[in-house]
Formats: sequence, structure tokens, C-alpha cells
Amino acid sequence: MEKKTDTFAPFRNPTFRGLWLASQFSNLGSLVQMVGAGWLMTSLAGSDAMVALVQASNTLPIMVFSLIAGALADSFDRRRILLSAQLFMLTVSVGLAVCAWLGVLGPWGLLGFTFSIGCGMALFNPSWQASMGDIVRRDVLSAAVSLNAMGFNLMRSVGPALGGALVALAGAAAAFTFNAFTYIPNVLALLAWKPEPKTERLPREPLGQALGAGLRYMSMSPHLNKVMARSALFGFAASSAMALLPLVARDMLQGTALTYGLLLGFFGLGAIGGVLMNGHIRSRYRNERIVSAAFLGFAVGMVILAMGRHIAVSATGLLIAGACWVMALSLFNVTVQLSTPRWVVGRALSFYQTATFGGMAIGSWNWGLVAESQSVSIALLVASALLLVGSVVGRWIGLGEFDQLDLDPLNTFREPELRLDLKPRSGPIVIVIDYVIDEKDVDAFLAAIHRRRRVRIRDGARNWSLLRDLENPDLWTERFHVATWNDYLRHNARRTKSDLEGFQELLALHRGPGRPRVHRFIERQSVPLHEDLRLKPPPSDVPH
Repeated sequence: MEKKTDTFAPFRNPTFRGLWLASQFSNLGSLVQMVGAGWLMTSLAGSDAMVALVQASNTLPIMVFSLIAGALADSFDRRRILLSAQLFMLTVSVGLAVCAWLGVLGPWGLLGFTFSIGCGMALFNPSWQASMGDIVRRDVLSAAVSLNAMGFNLMRSVGPALGGALVALAGAAAAFTFNAFTYIPNVLALLAWKPEPKTERLPREPLGQALGAGLRYMSMSPHLNKVMARSALFGFAASSAMALLPLVARDMLQGTALTYGLLLGFFGLGAIGGVLMNGHIRSRYRNERIVSAAFLGFAVGMVILAMGRHIAVSATGLLIAGACWVMALSLFNVTVQLSTPRWVVGRALSFYQTATFGGMAIGSWNWGLVAESQSVSIALLVASALLLVGSVVGRWIGLGEFDQLDLDPLNTFREPELRLDLKPRSGPIVIVIDYVIDEKDVDAFLAAIHRRRRVRIRDGARNWSLLRDLENPDLWTERFHVATWNDYLRHNARRTKSDLEGFQELLALHRGPGRPRVHRFIERQSVPLHEDLRLKPPPSDVPH
């Protein structure tokens, strides 16, 4: 359970307020464009699977490219990345509108444009989400994430209806043109934002190394792995709603593009209700209970949608589903952000988005195939059964709490003065730490050093090992490698205040004089021969 905060507290921050307002124009345009693309595909292709692929083409790039985008978000100026992504999507949207007006769009061309816009979103999302922690305080971060979700769903409540009306009156090209113009306020707001410059003492990690560091951090963080698994399952099953909604409007309700827009609007209204309830619910219930309830509630919404043949019945199911959608996804997002230090938060969010949107992309395609081979109602009922499974599996991979973690940098490490003239990229570096442990404390030491091992590897250590002296069994030696001296400094800079308790536990068990002895070595696999006359054979014309 988290401490209850004012849902609207982030609005007191003028930077957040300005960016939030500008982003709503972009959200509105994206939703109008989505309605135009979804409805246009129903006329361009007779296949239910192709209609569902419109949703998949928006989410697939986020699954494919988010990892790279997350590494970029942690390594480069996030504001510049956000601007680049917005300008790219503006350019693609203009191209989509021009092609639609000229009447040269086919089903695969439409998918290509929506895929490209999805690529821009894949670049944009990790930097945008990671920037929340740069803009607002940690104690209101949860509210900021919820407000972003509320803003999107506020636009969802009016954008689809507006999109449906535009498509009905002027065609899909008008919806695409409208979307192109809505990127402009966001571009201007990002240009006006002047974040505090950050001074980095260490050089930027290469992209491949940064991706490896993010993957290593995630693999050594069991709490985050549970979030990935649950979000992927939720995305896969819950994507049935958005993927099949055009077919619900057309085939089950015998409606038009306006009907489709209204259905999306009801989903958005439900999501707004979910945001407004979020603070109260999180202050009373544990994370896992909220997520399980969201899975269960979304399943109920899908059953109602599958059975409905009137817009009022369908709207009821979508209101429930919308509230559960935002409660689950915002909780996943906040859990990742509050469980991750700032140096890797962009990459952690990208892994989360890869899991979630990957599940959505695969799910959208899957539910389209089920709807085509069976029916839309059967596809929705199968999805609801899978959501019920997702509610139950929390007994084994349940979400923990995150409010006790202090992930601010520890900043207690001081670079040692070296007598050897070492270059920043010299290596490999071997670190050896000696502990003196009483026999009676061995079990406690092994448990503590096991936890320390996870932190070491998480922060960049390689080839970690633990040694025990055969002649002096009280002497235990921790040993690990890092690639270069810079990597060793980076390894120590990543230590957080929440890691301090584990180190203090080891200090308490150490029985030697002073603190555990640390040795720092540079490793050499072979010894080169020097240019020494004594090692050379004498010339043939010199007498022996």
C-alpha cells in the first residue's frame, strides 16, 4: 500500500503542467488517426485479421525498438530525443494524409504508415516516461503517471467520437490531416522546456554495452521480472478489446465509424474513472490485490462486450474494462519507475513496454485470427478466460510493494589514488575483497554474500566468485572482474541507498581489523617481451 497523495498535485509544477497540456493535443490526434486507420481498413480489406493488424502495427514497433530507445533515453539528452520523435511522427503523418487525399493508400501501405508512427512512439515513450522522474518529486511520481494515463483516456473519451465524426463527414484523410497538426503544440512545449543540465563525470556507455547493462539489471531484479510477466499477459489478453472493437461496431452492433468512436469513448471514460479512484484504492490495498482485481474486472467487461447486441450493453462492458485497464497499466508503470534507480530507468521502462506492447501486438494478431476462424464473440470470451488465469497466477508471481525502496545514489565511494598510470579504458580490472568470518557466522555470511553477489552482477560485475582459504578457513575472499577502470567507477556509482543495508550486514560479520581489505588489480594474461638486448641473439659479425 502506498501513502495517499493528491491526484492533481503534479499540476502545481509548471513544467509538468505545460507538457501535460501539450501532450493532450498529440493524444487527441493519435486517437483520431487510429479511428481513421481502423475504419479505413474495414473498407480496404475484407479480412478480420487485417483489421486487427492496424492495432498490431501501432504496438509492434514498441515491442521491437523500445529496448534501443530505452538505452538512448539513459545515455542522451531526453528532451532532444522527445523532439526528434515528435518531428519524425509529424513528417510521417503528413505523408499519410497526403496519400489518403490522393487515394493511393492500399491496406499494406496503411499498415506501413501506422507502423512508422508506431516507431516514433517507440522512440518517444521511454524518454517521456523516464522524464517524469526528472520533472516531479518522487512522492508525486505515482500521481504524475496516473495523470498521464488520465489525460490520454480523457482524450480517448472525446477523440474517437471526433474521429468517427470526421471520418463519417469527410473521410479518413481528414482524420489523418487533423492528427498531423496536433503534433505542433507538443513540439513547441518541448522547445520551451529547459531541463537542468546534468554533469556526467564518466563517459557515455556505448549502445551495445548500455543494452547489456540494462538486460543484466533486469535479469538480476526478481521484482521487476514479475512486473514484466504480468504486464505481458495482461497486454496479450486485454488487447482483444482494442483490436476487435471496429468489428464489434460493424458486425455486432451494425454501426458506423461514429459507433466505433463512441465505443472507444466509453472505454476512455471508464479509464478516467479508474484514474480518479487510483489514489484511494492504492492507499487501501496492496499492489497484487489491485492487479488481480484489474485482471478479473477486465474479464467481466469482455464477457459483457461479447454478449452485447446494443450499444448501451457494450458501453457498460467498456466502462468496466477501461477502469481496469488504467489501474493495471499505471500500477505496472509506477512499480517499474519506483523500483529502478535513475541511471537505468529508461531501459527498465523500455523492457516493461516491450513486454506489454509485445503482448498487445501478438495478442491483436491472435484475436483477429480467432475472430476470423470462429467469431468476434468467441474471441472476446477466450480472452476473458485468459484474463481469469492472469488473476489467479498472482499467487505465484505476485507484485510486491515498492514504497520502502530508496534508490537515490549512495555516493559514498571515493576514487582511490593510484600509483600506477592507469588509463580510463585500461583493463580488465580484478577486485578482491577479504573478509574474516567466525565459523559460527558462516551461514549468515553466505546468505549475505549471496545477496551481495546479485547486486554486484546487477551493477556490472563479471566472473564473480567466492573463495575460502584452506590454511586459514576464517578468511573468505570475494572476487570479480570489470572490463575497464571506467567500468569499475561506474559500477560503484550505481550503488543505491537501499543497497547499504546488505553491505552493513557484511561489515557486522567481519571480524578482521578495520574494514574488509580491498585489492584492485589490473589483469594481464601474458607478459610481453621488452626490447632488451639481453634477450636478443648477438649479431653474426660480433665475436662471442
